Amino acid sequence: MQGMERLHRIFSGAGGMGHPPTDSPQLDSAEQVYISSLALLKMLKHGRAGVPMEVMGLMLGEFVDEYTVRVVDVFAMPQSGTGVSVEAVDHVFQTNMLDMLKQTGRPEMVVGWYHSHPGFGCWLSGVDINTQQSFEALNPRAIAVVVDPIQSVKGKVVIDAFRLINPQTMMLGQEPRQTTSNVGHLNKPSIQALIHGLNRHYYSIAINYRKNELEEKMLLNLHKKKWTDGLILRPFDTHSKTNEQTVQEMLDLAVKYNKAVQEEDELPPEKLAIANVGRQDAKKHLEEHVSNLMSSNIVQTLGTMLDTVVMHKDSAQSDLYWTLSKKRGDGHGQIGNAQGAAPDGKSQGSPTKRQTARTKDGKPAYPNQSEESAYFGSSVHYGGRDFYDSSGSNKISGAPEIVSETVNYKARKKVIS
Repeated sequence: MQGMERLHRIFSGAGGMGHPPTDSPQLDSAEQVYISSLALLKMLKHGRAGVPMEVMGLMLGEFVDEYTVRVVDVFAMPQSGTGVSVEAVDHVFQTNMLDMLKQTGRPEMVVGWYHSHPGFGCWLSGVDINTQQSFEALNPRAIAVVVDPIQSVKGKVVIDAFRLINPQTMMLGQEPRQTTSNVGHLNKPSIQALIHGLNRHYYSIAINYRKNELEEKMLLNLHKKKWTDGLILRPFDTHSKTNEQTVQEMLDLAVKYNKAVQEEDELPPEKLAIANVGRQDAKKHLEEHVSNLMSSNIVQTLGTMLDTVVMHKDSAQSDLYWTLSKKRGDGHGQIGNAQGAAPDGKSQGSPTKRQTARTKDGKPAYPNQSEESAYFGSSVHYGGRDFYDSSGSNKISGAPEIVSETVNYKARKKVIS
């Protein structure tokens, strides 16, 4: 590294081939890389899946003009390791993948490649520079994108795009890059990237994320919560451990809050203004812990009761009973009619029974189900309400359900609206 700097100073002082260095204006190279939301999500997901190994892939898009590179999609390459080298690029896989993407309506060309640096920032190593040289041999405007899936958090993605500096430009003492555009901005380089050759062997390119209205709506619905999420029960052992841990933290915060209140009474106002700088606000954290503990236990309790009482079939069926209804004057039923042997022995033909599943308050158990009609030829035996046969009438009591029915039974099926 020191040898390269010494060589640069020698050629700069000599002016290249004996000519003095000139301060001539260079071409504006203020390019911007527009990465779509789909490509960014794919790169982050691929990089996170490969942790702690490095992964790589190719970027598809187009060179719109001299100042714009648009990346619309990416696809992964079957390679992972501690270093991404040019030998790792599978050209057969790349060609087959591009052919299949063209069949699916993705005719864009390869505009560069991306790889991940899990946990150690965005910069190009010596192997990465060799890989980028092979891409720039095919297209001088090819770019290399480096993403860090470990340091990236929600709302801030650690990513950067690079392109190599022509070594002949450095030997002639000219500036490698001149930016005259005010579109976008460059990120402040890290000391680690400067150590590894940033602005000496390669330079950074501004990245922009352009989204339309449909893409913003899609991203907002990506992790949107549904009302059914509140009914999901956590494992009871995990919930119990969380409660114990939260209560213990609340106890520690209560001690800290009590100590802070006592200090407020003892300290003078001028010291009190700077006493809590950089310290944890025990009162605020205590209120947050109480709110989270109450909400989690309420949701867990309600979800358990709903699953036990409302959703359980046995509990729902236990609240039902069957009623036998008879014709006016022929019995003591509630609704409907039944023709058959009356108490005075007068025969009225075959008995007819109308029965409906009802709850204890008299409402139909199944609102969308019509009453079921059944016809019996001889006798009907009930363990509950009544017992009638063709010879006379008798009344017994028992469990509220049908025990047995004689032959010659014909019933219409339940009609569901």
